[in-house]
Amino acid sequence: MRIDIYTIFTPIFESPLREGLLGKAVRGGVLDVRVHDIRDHAEGKHRQVDDAPFGGGPGMVLKPEPVFAAVTSTLGYGMDELEKLKEKVRVIMLTPRGRRMDQAVVAELAAQPHIALICGRYEGVDERVTEHLCTDALSVGDYVLSGGEFAALVVVEAVTRLVPGVIGNEESLVEESFSRGLLEYPQYTRPAEYRGWRVPDVLTSGDHEAVERWRRERAEEFTRMKQPGPSLPGGGDDTR
Repeated sequence: MRIDIYTIFTPIFESPLREGLLGKAVRGGVLDVRVHDIRDHAEGKHRQVDDAPFGGGPGMVLKPEPVFAAVTSTLGYGMDELEKLKEKVRVIMLTPRGRRMDQAVVAELAAQPHIALICGRYEGVDERVTEHLCTDALSVGDYVLSGGEFAALVVVEAVTRLVPGVIGNEESLVEESFSRGLLEYPQYTRPAEYRGWRVPDVLTSGDHEAVERWRRERAEEFTRMKQPGPSLPGGGDDTR
């Protein structure tokens, strides 16, 4: 899978792309992640990437020209080939106005061979970028960030975990939170007793059916508490 990231703060991505499973997948060639500096594609002596918004107001807005130039030139398309580009690459604007990312969206993106993430800054990005260059817009939550860089890292981390070859034990993905519409059940490990706090007896009973039932019940309980709603996957109505 290939992921292109467009930003004016490329150093933010250096450490995360070197560490953990993500770094291992990049070094192993399972993932091809390329980070591009939008400023490299700005014109003029000062490589200006932002300007004041029309109509007035506080802050600055990322200009359209360097963003279009960065995406089209690095992906190998001309400005007259935008529709062809969007057929081949999922170009995503990271913005509070985007659709909320959840595990279903993550799975959808993981199935794509090539995605591109545009990181907004300041008061946002000229709307013509979203209208004419992007195929999608995503939000990672209803809170304020200084820019799209850390949102992009959230997308990369979540999406690439579902790419075959990134997670060594792919069976573990089935048990994770949200993979089956439920939060994950609580986990315990040795010692069986710590400072008087014991692991639930069922987990050391050797009764696999009882363990599975306990895990399902705890997962449903946690999901009800965090995400109250009319029903749970594979179960009856939630009236709590």
